[in-house]
Amino acid sequence: MKELMIKNLHVSIEGKEILKGVDLIVRENEVHALMGPNGNGKSTLLAAVMGHPKYTVTEGTIEYDGQDVLALPVDARSRLGLFLGMQYPQEIPGVTNSDFLKAAINARREKPISLFEFVRGMQKNIKQLELRDDIAHRFLNEGFSGGEKKRNEILQMMMLKPSLAMLDEIDSGLDVDALRIVADTVNRTQKETGMSLIVVSHYERFLEFVNPQYTHILVDGRIVAEGGPELAARIDTEGYDWIYREYNVLPAAAEDEKKRPDLNIRLG
Repeated sequence: MKELMIKNLHVSIEGKEILKGVDLIVRENEVHALMGPNGNGKSTLLAAVMGHPKYTVTEGTIEYDGQDVLALPVDARSRLGLFLGMQYPQEIPGVTNSDFLKAAINARREKPISLFEFVRGMQKNIKQLELRDDIAHRFLNEGFSGGEKKRNEILQMMMLKPSLAMLDEIDSGLDVDALRIVADTVNRTQKETGMSLIVVSHYERFLEFVNPQYTHILVDGRIVAEGGPELAARIDTEGYDWIYREYNVLPAAAEDEKKRPDLNIRLG
């Protein structure tokens, strides 16, 4: 059984410590919500698992499927089955969506995917996400609306079929209809493939759609509270003040975890 195991993880960016001892276990076919105030380490945790070069792991371990993730380059982590849906997808002029995805898929296979299989899967998934028909032939994220960029991240997830998908505020910037489409697609893909999910979100409505089994609250670089979906619901109604009081913690300033353009890391 594939399992993500994070122990005592400390991560810094530009010499500033963001994560201060995170422990987390995500088993096969589980859905986890990761919540917390802005700037307290949620994106940093996902980026560290994926291997973003700006983040330095100073202490702790990350294992997946029995392998030492920290010993692997980013492309090997991707081939291992890890996927990160970006909060800020990058535009890549000159590279079409279809060429990008085909190269990423083939990096995971001994034999290249056939054109028929690729086109059939691409068309099916584009239709399910209610994206424009020409999305496959447009340059990656160039000229895409915010909602199109987020749905395109889910398209990549569907095509690459990871065993563990990490979605970093994939719901931000989506209107009500797009939110429903993305949530329905994520749910269907998770049920069909049995992949594990870590979902970072501030929106209770999206979490209600996705229905995580576990909720983790990350404050000032540490997971301070854990529970089921009822924990996410309480955060939605009461905010985080009760967390600060009950667990005697204070949030880090929002600027501590810098907003930064993510790197699209998909290729092997």
